[in-house]
This record gives sequence, C-alpha cells and structure tokens, in this order.
Amino acid sequence: MTVRVLLADDQDLVRGAFALLVNSAPDLTVVGEAATGQEAVDLSRVARPDVVVMDIRMPGLDGIEATRQIAADPGLAGVRVLVLTTFETSENVMAALYAGATGFLPKHTRPADLLDGIRTVARGESLLSPAATTALIGRFLRYPETPSRPSDLAGLTDREREILTLVASGLTNHEIADRLTVSPLTVKTHVSRILAKLQARDRVQLVIRAYEAGLVRPSGR
Repeated sequence: MTVRVLLADDQDLVRGAFALLVNSAPDLTVVGEAATGQEAVDLSRVARPDVVVMDIRMPGLDGIEATRQIAADPGLAGVRVLVLTTFETSENVMAALYAGATGFLPKHTRPADLLDGIRTVARGESLLSPAATTALIGRFLRYPETPSRPSDLAGLTDREREILTLVASGLTNHEIADRLTVSPLTVKTHVSRILAKLQARDRVQLVIRAYEAGLVRPSGR
C-alpha cells in the first residue's frame, strides 16, 4: 500500500526537497503541499493523506494549532501528524503531543530516517527523536508537581494499568507480551481498550497520561 503524504512548511525550498525525497520512495507519494497551517488543514480535508509532515513555525495558523484542528476533526480520524522542526524544545514537544501529533523529529534527521519515520507514523505507531524524548522527560523533571489526573484512570482494570505502565516505559507490544507471558495479540487488545477508555489518539498520548497520573516517573526521581 502506498502511503499518502502531505507536506506543510512555509519554505518553498524545504518543501521541494522533502517532496523529491518522499517521492523517491516506491511506497510513499506526496499528495499535497501547504505553506501555512490553514492550508495544511484545508488540504488534509481534500487530499485525505495518511501522514502530514508538519512544520511548527508557519505564518498565520502555526503547525501546533493546525495539528490540533486535524486531530480534532472526526472526518480526519485516520490522518497522522509527524512534526518536523528545527526547534526541539520541551515546550514544542509537549504542545505538539497534546495537540495530537503522533511523531516528532528534527529537520536534521537523516533522509532514510525521515522516510522510515513517515512509515512508522502511518502504521499508527508513535515516534519521538532521542532529543524529543529527553525534552519530554525533562519537562516532568522540571515540573514534578504536574497535576495528576487519577480520575482518567479510574475505569482501567489492574491489568490495563499494568500494561499502561509498561507502554509508558517504552516497551513494544511484543516486549510487553514476553514480560507478562501472554500473546502480542492479547496485549494489542488491551492497548486498544486503554486508548478507547482514556480517549487517547495513540501511544504517545498514553505515555503522557501515565506520567501525569504518576504511574511512571522519569529515571532519577
């Protein structure tokens, strides 16, 4: 299956370079280019891409708000957003993830890694660069008193809480299955139920919920 990609960046040269790169992959194709966040939202509704590669700093509607609008649109439920930016600050990482982004990569990512990242996000998996992960954890280290939301987890079973903790620790479904001596399909079913109960879009948002609720803490605390 060919992955349909929409590119959103206010620099024509950057968009052109990304378009050449994406179209060079036999399993990826560019279905649209946007120079502003509003264009990204509008084109997403028309072109229905599988993945939007989204810059943060764009004129008018920025990439964060554009991501929020795409994620909140029921008609675009299958569209994933991969944020690609020069600014890997903890504030940008958190804002992008809360807005509904599935992945976060720097613009200096190697071409092959960017293509793999698009494929990863298209499969519905989360993707964070090492620097973005560090920024995310650092945010919780700097603000340890972030209000938890235990009521969000009230509907989870003990097993679901256990699996949520393991997801937040960075384990894959197969690794969780090995840890709990169950099948990967069983883990996948549990994760799907957790996503539904917490109204989370993907595993990235599950990690955030787990940190907020205090199920896991950054190492060193």
